Amino acid sequence: MVHRRELRALGVTKEDVRREVLAGRWRLAGRHTVVVSGGPVQGRGILWQAVWESGPGAVLDGAAALVAAGMTGYGLDGIDVSVPLGNHIHPLPGVRARRRTPAATVPVGIPRVRPEWATLHAAQWAGSDRQAALLICLAVQQRLVAPDRLLAAWRTVRRSPRRAFLDAVLRDVCDGAHSLGELDFARWCRRRGLPEPTRQQVKTLRGGRVYLDVEWADVGLVVEIDGGHHALALNPVADALRQNEVTLTRRAVLRIPVVGLRLAPDAFLDQVARGLSLRAGAAAYGVA
Repeated sequence: MVHRRELRALGVTKEDVRREVLAGRWRLAGRHTVVVSGGPVQGRGILWQAVWESGPGAVLDGAAALVAAGMTGYGLDGIDVSVPLGNHIHPLPGVRARRRTPAATVPVGIPRVRPEWATLHAAQWAGSDRQAALLICLAVQQRLVAPDRLLAAWRTVRRSPRRAFLDAVLRDVCDGAHSLGELDFARWCRRRGLPEPTRQQVKTLRGGRVYLDVEWADVGLVVEIDGGHHALALNPVADALRQNEVTLTRRAVLRIPVVGLRLAPDAFLDQVARGLSLRAGAAAYGVA
């Protein structure tokens, strides 16, 4: 695929293009897009076509911009592009074009907004809270955007259709160690009528001293609340070693992703309640 402008720069005239198309060697995929390979428009070519054909100054935005930046594990249900205010938009199947003042763009590759703004826009345009949380998690965990840049950009946003939810999730993912604290979890337990746990217990195990987020020591149940930072780099290895050591001390360990508490709090608290019930029953019979 190539833009007509690039062909002209190479000395290929409009008449040259017409002859190649008539001969069946090339074909047109819009006003500006020429397919010179003979195959269908696919892969990253679809993203280039969306930018070239949507209107002057168009750039990828939202989830499409994140995919162009290298995001994996997410299937696009459409391509979002932003077109500068005042410029004409040319509708294209599968493309959602929005007139807006474009955010800062990436200077190389497919024209697109910077990852921090692409992430925020994708989350705000998502079809559900779950999808919004997924996009934020993927962007941060795959290191497409630095957490501090994402939070800095968010602080400048004045209006958002899901502000309260996104504010919580962004803090959870970007600063998970300080967002949903153990005090918050204890409050949720009280609302469910569950006994209040002991918070931030220090235990000396074979691997050294460890901090347990919350624990019911009388029944041997531990809950570890994992912030977004737990999925980065080698943190899963350290988490696994710590959990194994705790388990070997005859405690049961439940792991709860902090974003999971935002999306499905009742389901996770149901598991905590069942864990307490099962462990209490086992302790009553002298079984650890």
